[in-house]
Amino acid sequence: MAQTDDVHSLDVGPLAEWMAAHVPGFDGGAVEASKFAGGQSNPTYRITTPGGEFVLRRKPPGDLLPGAHAVEREFRVMAALAPAGIPVPRVYDLCEDESVVGTPFFLMDLVEGRIFWDPTLPDVPRDERCACYDDMNRVIAALHQVDYEAVGLGDYGKPGNFFARQIHRWSRQYREDEAAGRIPAMDRLCEWLPDNIPEGDETTIVHGDYRCDNLVFHPTEPRVIAVLDWELSTLGHPLADFTYHLMKYYTPSGLPAGMAGADTAALGLPSADEYVAAYCRRTGRDGIEHLDFYLAFNLWRLAAIIHGVKGRMLRGNASSDHARQLVSRLDALADAAWTQAEKAGAGS
Repeated sequence: MAQTDDVHSLDVGPLAEWMAAHVPGFDGGAVEASKFAGGQSNPTYRITTPGGEFVLRRKPPGDLLPGAHAVEREFRVMAALAPAGIPVPRVYDLCEDESVVGTPFFLMDLVEGRIFWDPTLPDVPRDERCACYDDMNRVIAALHQVDYEAVGLGDYGKPGNFFARQIHRWSRQYREDEAAGRIPAMDRLCEWLPDNIPEGDETTIVHGDYRCDNLVFHPTEPRVIAVLDWELSTLGHPLADFTYHLMKYYTPSGLPAGMAGADTAALGLPSADEYVAAYCRRTGRDGIEHLDFYLAFNLWRLAAIIHGVKGRMLRGNASSDHARQLVSRLDALADAAWTQAEKAGAGS
């Protein structure tokens, strides 16, 4: 059942009192709160005060799955990464006292800039698009080079075996959702992926959902000034994170950030090979061996997530136009994942 605006409303009186105690320079005055539109799993609000504007991220009300909607983790990772030079909004404090707004929350600066939903950047002058891509590349490379122990995130996730753990998790969820049916390409991938994980392991901080629409660009310059939505961040394999970001080049159109088949040269964008080379140069890699495996994994994982959306839709729990659009492209996405697996040697 869809939640009403009343469910997500905030009592700004207690919030103003909390801000006076936790936000330097805030000395009271009228506080207004308006919820951002969109599908954030953690309700997000613009907080307007006489001295400036902020963003509040809170857990949703009601019963939640253990570990879900962990605003505490989002606050922690952003607070740790700011001193390391990663562009994140300034965070002020975490409030776990539910008497203030009803659920735990944290407050951060509102970063004004541009957010691009279409990865082909149609609203950016053609001669600036490569520079935008280059800065996206710079930031994710910098993230993967942060010493997570040194910034206090040594216990932020489980180091090692990231692919094995992810493949097990999403294979189980795919197979258990009988309502959504079976997809031959997904079945083949569930068998092939665990037996073909590349040797060697690495652990870094990973964002988990690094896409252009989770970045704020400078209002006029091709420069990332804030990385948002750290809800899926953890310790993981950097090449899983980078190839998730790279996946836009291989994702069918009609899906989020999908631009497979786009003429990158005509659009003024780097090719996938050029983008990989830039990341490798920044991270000291001599190319990415097994790139097709990593792409197959990420496309398959996205297909498994959308398969879950299909199951919820059939059970009456997801009926939006967005959900139907995602589900309509599910088979094409699964086929794209199997195509990458075949390039990696599957079926030969």
